Amino acid sequence: MPTGSPTQLIGLILTTVVVIGAGAVLSVYFGRRASTSQDWLAANESLPLFVVVITQFAASTGGGVLIAHVGIGYQAGWSVFIYEGCTLIGFLILSWIARWLREQRFTTVPDVITRLFGKNKVITAIAALAALAVPFGWIATQFVAFARLFGQLTGIPLPILVVVIVIASLSFVLPGGMTSVAWTDFIFGLFKITMSVVVAFYAIGLAGGWTHITETVPRRLWDWGGFTAVGGQQIWLWIAAIIPGTLTNQLYFQRIFATKHIADARRGLNWSGVTMLISGIYAGCIGIAVRSMAPNLANQEDAAGWLLTRLPSWMLMLFAAFLVSTIVSTGGAALQSVTANLVRDVYQNLAGKTAGERRTITLSRVITVLVSVVAGILAIAFPTALSWLVATYAYSAAALAAPIFLGYLFHRRLRLRPIAAIASMLAGILGCGIAQLLDTTVPYAVYGIAVSTVVLLVLVAATAEKRVHTNTNEKVRNA
Repeated sequence: MPTGSPTQLIGLILTTVVVIGAGAVLSVYFGRRASTSQDWLAANESLPLFVVVITQFAASTGGGVLIAHVGIGYQAGWSVFIYEGCTLIGFLILSWIARWLREQRFTTVPDVITRLFGKNKVITAIAALAALAVPFGWIATQFVAFARLFGQLTGIPLPILVVVIVIASLSFVLPGGMTSVAWTDFIFGLFKITMSVVVAFYAIGLAGGWTHITETVPRRLWDWGGFTAVGGQQIWLWIAAIIPGTLTNQLYFQRIFATKHIADARRGLNWSGVTMLISGIYAGCIGIAVRSMAPNLANQEDAAGWLLTRLPSWMLMLFAAFLVSTIVSTGGAALQSVTANLVRDVYQNLAGKTAGERRTITLSRVITVLVSVVAGILAIAFPTALSWLVATYAYSAAALAAPIFLGYLFHRRLRLRPIAAIASMLAGILGCGIAQLLDTTVPYAVYGIAVSTVVLLVLVAATAEKRVHTNTNEKVRNA
């Protein structure tokens, strides 16, 4: 049943239409810069530093922050900063190889692994599936977030709302792929940063101020103990899944590939990591404020939706614009990332197909529509946000972390063999799956990454050959 007045519902619908329409117009405008398939798939090294920083933030803070992270704040207070901090640490570590990634002119994560271990279709297939996991999980998360939030307020059935957000996400991606997504994310990202702070402070005021909150919410959530209130096991799960997952998340890699200047690759990641703390402020403040006003919600992920139903009309319209821009921008970024994998790695590298510029862009758009439909169906069938995030991060990291980072560490001195990467990725996925089925105390992502690392080290020792540099040109090629 809808919880808003008829006037609010009309205003909410109009706000949603305006935001989606504005995003579509921006996407078409910036999409005109995408004249080639490389522009569509990777923005072709065109993004200045300030755009990279904000678009990384915009891509990172989507439905997961709106639903799952606010839920963490509601249940465990400042522990949400541990989650955001894991992303920050991942960005800082990723900056270690950012310059090299940018210099190599990659398009997708499988490009990185084949550059390190040699071209091989099995490597490409496994790496493509692993790289798809996180952005595909993000797509479903955005759809779930929109449907749950607006469903609580409007009473519109979840499947209808999923269809709406699918269409909205497509309007961001289809005009220009990565080029339109990145620039539209930049515009919306600035709005998201501003509204994150505004909504957080408004929620505190709505709850009666910080003093009243501290009187009504358990101390363990809002004092220094709040940073660990979620419990040690959950923190280790986040550390084991989110940090490696960030290190292997293709959305972040793509923005490194797209930087206009090589020197900006590292700086962009460092500043983007700092902006992630804004998400913690937003989610923590809202979660704790709602806990003060509604301490007995049956599901912690309903906290953000509950707040929606308590806002005055003018604030509801602003919040609705914030929610839609957040969800659509992140969903569009993830959708484009999945499409880039399927076109680059499956169609071109695995199937060995080639096509002209116009046909490649057309194929990319068709695949984008198909992926969004599949994600929408899964979002309807499995409408839980946090489980999508943690599971996809864990399996992606288990498969990709060791080959990418150990491969980078060894590749200058050793000629690595494809078998090492293949066995490492498969072992990581298998180890992660077995540990999850056994419901181990230690987070299952740890087992996957550990097994993948051991297998890679053993096979590198057994199969790799020392690289001999015969001249200066070869040194440059192997750098």
